[in-house]
Amino acid sequence: MSPAANRIPPFTGHPVFAELPETVFESMSRLARQHGAINLGQGFPDGQGPDDVRAAAARALESVSNQYPPMMGLPSLRSAIAAHYRHHQGLDLDPEREVMVTSGATEALAGALMALVRPGDEVVLFEPMYDAYLPLVRRAGGVPRFVSLKPPHFRIEEAALADAFSERTRIVLLNNPLNPSATVFGPDDLALLAQFCRRFDAVAVCDEVWEHVIFDGRRHRPLMALPGMRERTVKIGSAGKIFSLTGWKVGFVMAPEPLMRVLSRAHQFLTFTTPPNLQEAVAYGLAKDDAYFKDMRAELARSRDRLSAGLSGIGFTVLPSAGTYFLTVDIAGLAPDDVVFCERIVAEHGVAAIPVSAFYEGGSVTNLVRFCFAKTDATLDAAVERLAGLFRAT
Repeated sequence: MSPAANRIPPFTGHPVFAELPETVFESMSRLARQHGAINLGQGFPDGQGPDDVRAAAARALESVSNQYPPMMGLPSLRSAIAAHYRHHQGLDLDPEREVMVTSGATEALAGALMALVRPGDEVVLFEPMYDAYLPLVRRAGGVPRFVSLKPPHFRIEEAALADAFSERTRIVLLNNPLNPSATVFGPDDLALLAQFCRRFDAVAVCDEVWEHVIFDGRRHRPLMALPGMRERTVKIGSAGKIFSLTGWKVGFVMAPEPLMRVLSRAHQFLTFTTPPNLQEAVAYGLAKDDAYFKDMRAELARSRDRLSAGLSGIGFTVLPSAGTYFLTVDIAGLAPDDVVFCERIVAEHGVAAIPVSAFYEGGSVTNLVRFCFAKTDATLDAAVERLAGLFRAT
C-alpha cells in the first residue's frame, strides 16, 4: 500500500459548522475597527448596567460559594425567576421543577433544540431570524421549514403557517419581540400560532429575551400563557437584555416538568452551570420594583426616537420599532442591496450597520438595514452627522 493510501484526510469538522460563513456581526464589527467607524451594528448598549446589580455581583463574589452551584441554578435565582414572571406576566411556575438557569439564552436555545429535535423532525422558523437558529436546528438533525415575514409589518399569516406546518412538525421556534425587525407580535398573531401548535401537537420554543425591552405602552404576551400552550411551551429569557449586561450571559429556561426533565439532561453536558455570583446578582435584580423596568424602557425609547428623528431628518425611510435595541431603515434606491450599502457606509462614512438579508435564509429581502440605538446621545448624533454625507453625495 502506498504512503498516500495511509494518509489521514484533513479534518474539516461537521459540515453544518465547517461550511458556515463568518457571522455578519463579526464581519461588520471587524470592518468598523478597520475603518474607525461608529459601530451601530452589534447589539450591545453603552454603559455598565445598573450600579446596584453590579454591586450585588461584587458582594456575592466574596459572600457566596465560588464552587459549582447546583446544575439547575441557585435556588435563590430560580425562586426569583418564578416570582418575577408571576408578577410581570401572570405565569405560575414551580421554581424547583419548571425553572432552570443557563449560561445565556443561546445556550438555552442550543440545549432545547438538542434535547427536543429528533433527526428528521421539522422545525418551523420565522425569518428574519437570529442567525444562530438555523445552524443549531441543522446540527440537531432538524429539517427547517421557513415562514417568511414581510416588511414593514412582519405579520404572521395563516396561509404561510399552513404551508410550513405538517404532520412532521416537531418544534416551532419563535422570537418575540423579533430581534431583526424590532417587531412585537400582537394577540392575533400569537393566537393563530398557538392554534397551529395545538393542531399539529408541536412544541413551541420561545426566545423572549427582549420581553422587557418594549415601547409605547405595550405589554409582553408570553405564548406560554395562551390556552393549551402551558404544557407545550419552552420559554427562554435573558438577564443580559433585562439589565443591559450582555456580557454576563445568564439565561433562564421555563417549561413544564416533562419537558424540563429532558432540557436539563442537555444542559448538564453543555455548560452544566453558571457563575454563582452572577446568579445571585440577577436574583437581586429580578426583584427590583416596577419603576426600574419602566425607566429602562423610557430611556431606551428616548434613544430610539432620537436616532429615528435623526435618520428621518437626513432622508432615510425608518420603519417602526416596537421593541429591542434596533431601528430598521429601507434603503431601496440607495444601493443595489443591503450588503453593498453596509459595506459602503462603513468604509466611506464611518458607520457600521447590519444588512437584514443576513437574517433571511434565501436573502429574499435585500432593502433593509438595521441600526442599534442603545448608545449615548453623542454617539447617535455623530453617526447621523456622518450618514448625512451619504445624501449630500447622491
